[in-house]
Amino acid sequence: MIPQETVSKILDTARIEEVIGDFVTLKRRGADYVACCPFHNEKTPSFYVHPAKGYYHCFGCHKGGSAVGFIMDYEHLTYVEALKYLARKYNIEVVEKEESAEDIAARQHTESLMLVTEFAQKHFVKSLQENEGRAIGLQYFHSRGLEDPTIEKYGLGWAPQSRHSLADAALAAGYKEEYLDETGLCVKFDDGSLRDSFFDRVTFPIHSVSGRVIGFGARTLKSDAKIAKYKNSKESPIYHKERSLYGIWFAKGEIVKKDKCYLVEGYLDVLSMHQLGIVNVVASSGTALTENQIRLIKRFTDNVTIMYDGDQAGIHAALRGIDMFLRQGLNVRVVLFPDGDDPDSFARKHSLEEVLDFLSVNERDFVTFKSELLMEEAKGDPLKRADVINDIADTIADIPDPVKRSVFVEDCSSRFTIDSQILFERIRRTREKKLEEDRKAAERAERTVAPDDMVQEGDPGPSVEQAPPVSEGNPDITSVEQLEDNLTVGKVERDLLGFILQYGTTPMKFESDSEFYQGDSPEDMQTVFDFIDASLEDPTFENSIYRKIYETYAELYYEGDSQTEIVKALLDSPDRNTAYVAAQLSAPPFELTVKNFSDSLMSVESWLVKYVPRAILVYQEKRVEERLALLNEELRTLPPEGQEPIIKKLMTLQKAKRSINVKLGRDKEKE
Repeated sequence: MIPQETVSKILDTARIEEVIGDFVTLKRRGADYVACCPFHNEKTPSFYVHPAKGYYHCFGCHKGGSAVGFIMDYEHLTYVEALKYLARKYNIEVVEKEESAEDIAARQHTESLMLVTEFAQKHFVKSLQENEGRAIGLQYFHSRGLEDPTIEKYGLGWAPQSRHSLADAALAAGYKEEYLDETGLCVKFDDGSLRDSFFDRVTFPIHSVSGRVIGFGARTLKSDAKIAKYKNSKESPIYHKERSLYGIWFAKGEIVKKDKCYLVEGYLDVLSMHQLGIVNVVASSGTALTENQIRLIKRFTDNVTIMYDGDQAGIHAALRGIDMFLRQGLNVRVVLFPDGDDPDSFARKHSLEEVLDFLSVNERDFVTFKSELLMEEAKGDPLKRADVINDIADTIADIPDPVKRSVFVEDCSSRFTIDSQILFERIRRTREKKLEEDRKAAERAERTVAPDDMVQEGDPGPSVEQAPPVSEGNPDITSVEQLEDNLTVGKVERDLLGFILQYGTTPMKFESDSEFYQGDSPEDMQTVFDFIDASLEDPTFENSIYRKIYETYAELYYEGDSQTEIVKALLDSPDRNTAYVAAQLSAPPFELTVKNFSDSLMSVESWLVKYVPRAILVYQEKRVEERLALLNEELRTLPPEGQEPIIKKLMTLQKAKRSINVKLGRDKEKE
């Protein structure tokens, strides 16, 4: 564990322009630097480095943060690994804090499990080259079109027919029975004997993201229906099926480079595709697709194409995967291979160029895929057609980004010749219902707080959730009032955070005739953060990332940290979403929504006292509108005799909304 004192020294010593300059050619622009972003393809530079404030930000892909965050993103390292990288660069000695006896025992235990698993891997590889292995295992791999360099690179092996081959070899090498049993490599029977779990099978080692062998998949070559075709390692402290992806260690670099991941079902699908030259391919082997596997993919790209068999099982798995990927904010497409083919067989029949052409031509976005598939089943039945449209609308509702939702709604509207407003209304109701369910779940969830005096080796790497883009302009909006009509709660939350991260400790200098006037001396005046925090009845933001930043800012603010110290702490956060959003809202070129309409000659002090209160009123209005929408929806489901309490609440909220409109100085009251 790295002591916090050492962490602070590393973060304070690292110069952002030097760290990024090792990987990117930076060009000076005034006090800052610019470059083409290393995280996405672009011709015009949108990647800014700000040495004075110690952070970077890309206005194209929205990545941002401090030096440690850049190393995490670029090298795909955990927070601790990135800190150690910077320590080596600046010759800072990392003397890790003395571990307790329990810490040492746990670390040694995990390492022992890793070592015995790696021993098993070497044993299976060695067995593949011996008589039995060469005659059966190696011949099988060759029959499946795998070449020797591929077999060697991916560590394919053979588990001998003997039930104690691995057990005998491991015990002779000094490995303990308990580790062989705990990893599932062997099974200890009641009579005390130890037997191999994997025998008479070819083996596929499963690697962690960092490249260590953590488990195995093994395939029998027998045709006996009573024998399971595939057998996987059991769950253990080092192997969790639902968090692992076959091939991720080999594919992650190409996934980042191509900004795209292909997801397949089996080991051989991955191997054949990789051997052909399409390396950004992984598989969810041994388990149905899980949210943790999706989050693992999201560490490297937001774009995924599902490549499954064209049979019913493959179609069903693809439909399930679409909804799961969309809920996590990824862009998902689908390719189904011709009936009778899978990625493995198709790759072996065709050249690289032919496969790439096939994928390019046959990729379908989820609306096209679902509509072509489900409409075929609906035939001419209007009720079934309506069910298909509702199904697709509910899938669109899973998309977090409002712009993307709108694009797919228009596509769906055109495709089915149905009014887009009908689809928007369906989606709105679906999202409101899910939002309410999420709120209730969040209230029940327990918060876990990590120790703040040290950074542990197990700290997570880049967050699996992508921070939402900040810039969502509307070219048709020409006034503050029109703009406010089009704002969502999320956008207003973003603006309030923008005020805080740019001007949080700046005093609010109200005139003496203002209702907010408290005095002329800086000690009497509220800061921007004080004013916002005191004005919000419930400062719990809906957006979880915004909420975390707000709470972190408040904690550091009340501890007496300066604006610079608070923002730096947010930029240095091991949580990449926190760093991304903090960088977006702190970046000098970033403008708050209302700033676009402020008088260019207005001083900062005058601008703040005009627009901060207005932003709070708009925030309150949007929260009221959300509650009104939920109550109206509830009202529609109630019989007349049960509506009175809801109507009273609606009247109270309508009155509150009218009051806010008066304070906003609008000409017309809006119901």
